[in-house]
Amino acid sequence: MGYILENIVYLELIRRDFDVFVGKTGDKEVDFVAMKANQTEYYQVPLTVRDENTLFRELSALDSIDDHYPKFLITLDNDLPSENKGIRVINVIDFLLK
Repeated sequence: MGYILENIVYLELIRRDFDVFVGKTGDKEVDFVAMKANQTEYYQVPLTVRDENTLFRELSALDSIDDHYPKFLITLDNDLPSENKGIRVINVIDFLLK
């Protein structure tokens, strides 16, 4: 089911006119690097981050990026803090309606 959520986010980024790539920093993978004009955004798209190990893994991939472009964690969870270490945490429905 995780790949379906990733595809939904990917298609939405394309619809918003971003060029979308997979990113890698060291041994960590970033699901999407979205770019257009002078704008860059990073996305991790796990189904859920209720498990502490999953949350750590997903955040560490974004946290390892050494720049100041926006970073997002898009998930099905809806009762998480809206930000974690500067990374915006967004429910996928809220992301799609934005």
